[in-house]
Amino acid sequence: MKKRFLLTSFDTWLEDQQSNSSDDLLLEVTKLETLPHHLTYLRHLPVDVQLASNVVIQKINELQPDCIICCGMAASRMQLTVEVCATSAESVLQTGVDIEKLVSGARGIEISHDCGKFVCEGLYYSVLDHLRQSQLQANCIFVHVPVLNHENLVNIVADFVLIINKLALS
Repeated sequence: MKKRFLLTSFDTWLEDQQSNSSDDLLLEVTKLETLPHHLTYLRHLPVDVQLASNVVIQKINELQPDCIICCGMAASRMQLTVEVCATSAESVLQTGVDIEKLVSGARGIEISHDCGKFVCEGLYYSVLDHLRQSQLQANCIFVHVPVLNHENLVNIVADFVLIINKLALS
């Protein structure tokens, strides 16, 4: 049975940005024809915690995905980074996914316990909280994506596909 995935990405937030690397990555994934999963894309989310969270949670309720991968841009990072947790005030929520197992065999993925204090962490926290409160069994992770270029594109896409395929098995 094909797993149902929801993949999200953000829009740009600075005037000089031509694209958001999280969306660039999802665009590359849409070009792949070999993934044996049902992928739904929710691209160009507004760079606003409340608006983005509302859109994603509405889509989760509609789609009832097995797996959710939220993606955000991390221009200062050099490789994909999978976030273990998200914080809101004093509350910390962790993904139920075994991240160590998920990234084993990757060419270059970092594990992070600091999702940042921008819209990425707010969205991740909101989604994890919604899944917990609604008692939904979907696996959810957040992946930060570096700026894509000719040197790193192939490896980053390969690592992201590895994440998708391993998440489908968990």
